[in-house]
Amino acid sequence: MSAAMADTPPGQAWVLHVDLDQFIAAVEVLRRPELAGLPVVVGGRGDPTERGVVSTASYEAREFGVGSGMPLRLAARKIPDAVFLPVDGPAYDAASVEVMDTLRALEWGGVPVVLEVLGWDEAFLAAGPGHGELGDPREFAERIRAEVLTATGLHCSVGIGDNKLRAKIATDFGKPRGVWQLTEETWFEVMGERPTDALWGIGRKTAKKLAGLGIDTVRQLADSDARVLAAELGPTMGPWYHRLGRGADPSPVDATPWVPRAHGREETYQEDLDDWDRVAEEVRALTRRVLVDVDREGRPAARVGIKVRFRPFITVSRSLTLPQPSRDPEVLADAAVSLLDRVERDRAVRLLGVRLEMTEPEGGY
Repeated sequence: MSAAMADTPPGQAWVLHVDLDQFIAAVEVLRRPELAGLPVVVGGRGDPTERGVVSTASYEAREFGVGSGMPLRLAARKIPDAVFLPVDGPAYDAASVEVMDTLRALEWGGVPVVLEVLGWDEAFLAAGPGHGELGDPREFAERIRAEVLTATGLHCSVGIGDNKLRAKIATDFGKPRGVWQLTEETWFEVMGERPTDALWGIGRKTAKKLAGLGIDTVRQLADSDARVLAAELGPTMGPWYHRLGRGADPSPVDATPWVPRAHGREETYQEDLDDWDRVAEEVRALTRRVLVDVDREGRPAARVGIKVRFRPFITVSRSLTLPQPSRDPEVLADAAVSLLDRVERDRAVRLLGVRLEMTEPEGGY
């Protein structure tokens, strides 16, 4: 048994991270069992000759180097005989609800679990207040996997940690269809020599900044001077990155429903737009689509933003705060179109996006 799966300390409080394996592709295979074992790519309208990006790829497709965010045309060049399918958001919503309802129904230590939903396909889970003896968390993790599979037909992996950060990272070691455990005792053994972008919360850009400071590994980040990080990366983010290096995360598992701050829509055009009257019309149409999502929240928009991607892949964003919050489609569309005046019009447009940021809910976030 590896150190990462060492014996469980008695009385330890645990956090579990549940992550559905290849969720979107798995939902599609459930609907079409004949696709099992084939390279499946889901993205856009399912037509690899059109512009669009991969939303997800089955494990069989990933073996050929196809991954999320890749242009569909490139994916088709890598796997000409792959099965390409369109994105079906409502189907994934329904499957996610079924998974999360299954998890909420669980009890651990004699009490209902606390579930913090992160998205369609992942959630944190912990024993609720007043729980009794928890036993071996690996046994409960295997029970989770079995319950989800029985209820939904979907496989998942479970990471076990003594906080959310370690549980989240542990899941990647268990994928697919596995369980993995990562604790303070095993943190540096497992993570110490890994690059900083192996940490949840550090991407390529931040890793590059850290490398500029001579920090390439998780252990080097943990051993770094938090004051230097604060000076170079900001008084809030610098110390936070330092804590990530040590695997520290004091945040609790919180079942409070996620409240969105904003909604947005994007459209990639099959033919570049070079008529700016048409661009303005498309911005207005996108604004109306976003407003439907905003109206469901019952809060007016306070800030409007646009994204414009030129040919080939140059992207700019512009935003403004409204004089007063509004749900008027004309007011919001006019504000979005006005932002086009702050964009250079020397290239054709391949993508447009509109984002409406809402007022805070009562009581704040």
